[in-house]
Amino acid sequence: MNGVLEWLHRRMPRGLYGRAALILLLPVILLQTLIGYVFIQRFYEDVSRQMTQNVARPLAEAVRRVDRAGTEEAARRILADRAEALGVVATLGADPVTPHRDLIDISGRAIVREFEEELPALAAVDLESQRNLVRLGLDTRWGPVMLAMPRRYLSPRNPHQLLVIMGFATAVLTAVSYLFLKNQLRPVRRLAEAAEGFGRGRMVPFRPAGATEMRQAGQAFLDMRARIERAGQQRTLMLSGVSHDLRTPLTRMRLALSMMDDAEAEEMLGDVAQMEGMIDAFLDYARLEAVEAPRPVDPAALVREVAEGARRAGQAVEVAEPLPDGTTAPLRRDVLTRALSNLVGNAVRYGTRARIGLTSGRRAIVISVEDDGPGISPSQREAAMRPFERLDAARSQSRGAGVGLGLAVAGDVARLHGGTLRLGESEALGGLKAEIVLPL
Repeated sequence: MNGVLEWLHRRMPRGLYGRAALILLLPVILLQTLIGYVFIQRFYEDVSRQMTQNVARPLAEAVRRVDRAGTEEAARRILADRAEALGVVATLGADPVTPHRDLIDISGRAIVREFEEELPALAAVDLESQRNLVRLGLDTRWGPVMLAMPRRYLSPRNPHQLLVIMGFATAVLTAVSYLFLKNQLRPVRRLAEAAEGFGRGRMVPFRPAGATEMRQAGQAFLDMRARIERAGQQRTLMLSGVSHDLRTPLTRMRLALSMMDDAEAEEMLGDVAQMEGMIDAFLDYARLEAVEAPRPVDPAALVREVAEGARRAGQAVEVAEPLPDGTTAPLRRDVLTRALSNLVGNAVRYGTRARIGLTSGRRAIVISVEDDGPGISPSQREAAMRPFERLDAARSQSRGAGVGLGLAVAGDVARLHGGTLRLGESEALGGLKAEIVLPL
């Protein structure tokens, strides 16, 4: 039973339109099949059987009289009189009749069965050798008799008309119902497109429409989107304001320390530089809310540009060649460059060298940054991608450990593109491997 359910589940339509159409069509098809079967079984066969009985019983009486006739001439006269009264062509001494019946002739089975029950002398029934004509072969005392009669005597004419009308009406009404259903499902599709676009950083125009419940869901989505936008704007304003206010005293501290000539001043200058780096990280994280629109970008060229910029900054970064050149994808170039720079900075901060790679498939591209540092244990990887999260492991023991925004920024950038950030172990360098998966 479970296997059957799994088989049905795998073959169910995935989309809402397909499932709605299945819900609409399946009962109609089952109902029409049931009605068609009942019609054929109860009307077509039963009426054919009754009509055949009305013909077969007088024929049986005529055959009995022929057998009781004293001479062959009397038998011919009796047979001719009864055949004329019934509208049947009768021939005494004709060639034997060969039985024929089409396999799909539904009423033919009832006709043959009734003739066999009512006519003991029946030898054969021919239902298809001559169009719209039924021939019977009988064995009598005076020799074989062939009876020929129109098929309309034995079964209804054009019995398929009801089925044709039912099928045509079903097709028309189903098409009309599907059009109404499509109009009702269109707001669902638009809501899904708006939600998907908002998740990828795009503001897709959306207006609630459709049934009352759909309007409620659409308005709830608009309210939720507005709250999220306000929360993002407030976060951006807060971080920008705090960062701006901190730069002024830090600048005064840097100027004062630069005039001092002792060892402690050098260490304090390093602390000031670290605090300025934290402020830059805050601003980078805040600016993610104001991103540019996607445009065609060559990922391979972007990877080489990030690696070259890191090398100019004195970082040991290599590119995993060969890169899949010639591929373009709709990307937000600035924020993606910032995210890769953060990952490279983390890699060389906690290790000695970094490696950037790129793989491209039919459905997604994957940009990877690997290092030879201590890595992150699987149990701490989810926490490492949260904003302002600093681990207690070896990756957070140095002075330049940062504020815990590098992986958070990379994860947000991946989500802006509809993708994800994955953390794992580097097989090539032995440290951490961070992968930004971007769907095409």
